[in-house]
Amino acid sequence: MKHSWILALAALALQAQAAITVVDDDGNKVTLQQPAQRIVAMAPHVTELLFAAGGGAKIVGAVSYSDFPEAAKRIPQIGSNRQVDMERVIALKPDLIVVWLHGSSARQVEELRALGIPMFHSEPRKLDDIAASVQKLGKLMGTEAVAEPAAASLAQELASLRKRYANRPPVRLFYQVWDKPLYTLNGTHIVSDAIGMCGGVNIFASLKVTAPIVNVEAVLQEDPEAIFSTGERSLDDGGVNLWKPYTSMTAVKRANLFRLDGNLLNRAGPRMVAGAAVLCEKLELARQHRRSK
Repeated sequence: MKHSWILALAALALQAQAAITVVDDDGNKVTLQQPAQRIVAMAPHVTELLFAAGGGAKIVGAVSYSDFPEAAKRIPQIGSNRQVDMERVIALKPDLIVVWLHGSSARQVEELRALGIPMFHSEPRKLDDIAASVQKLGKLMGTEAVAEPAAASLAQELASLRKRYANRPPVRLFYQVWDKPLYTLNGTHIVSDAIGMCGGVNIFASLKVTAPIVNVEAVLQEDPEAIFSTGERSLDDGGVNLWKPYTSMTAVKRANLFRLDGNLLNRAGPRMVAGAAVLCEKLELARQHRRSK
């Protein structure tokens, strides 16, 4: 009898050792008994994180706008980040679902949770969280051989940017996500972490809503030194040219109206590090314009 108990305890110990546990961005423990093989990605940035972690081939379903890398376009779509086809998700038999905290439908997330499918909440809040997410997802998928060096490379790139732009003179800026209506981002969004790293100051950082709508008058009153637009509605200017008539604004007077690629900066995926580098370069250009204007 004693021998049987020893064997049972040993078996339980091995099972516990084999389990994979990480903590997601909502502070919840996610435990899998074996590496995930069938994953549903419920946000475009999630798809990019999974690919970076070496798990692109494991994604069986993704949402609209999951278009990077090129292989992501061939993944079957299960809806948008706010509304998915529940029957299709269930039919895919996922062993892991990665959801976006502020994008995924709360009701549908709870329905999926009720099915007992393991769920990882993804919401990188700081640039450093991107590399950490790649590591965690790699662990859940058993792809550490790819994820660990990818995460280390991202961390190294960020460290290099921080060193290069540390203690640069501040530049007050308006970050324009869209022009009609006029959307921006507050200080809690990961974009503001990139802005701060580059020496920028988000003029609407103190607003309580993460993605608030503001008006032209509010921007004019703040008189930013630079304006960055990531809108894609207009292929020629991204919406940044709407400010050109306001010639008394500092950003206009100093020719600091910049267009950025929203896919790089507004998605909290690995490409955001490259997007942050471009943001830093443009802010440095704005500093140079102080001497010429």
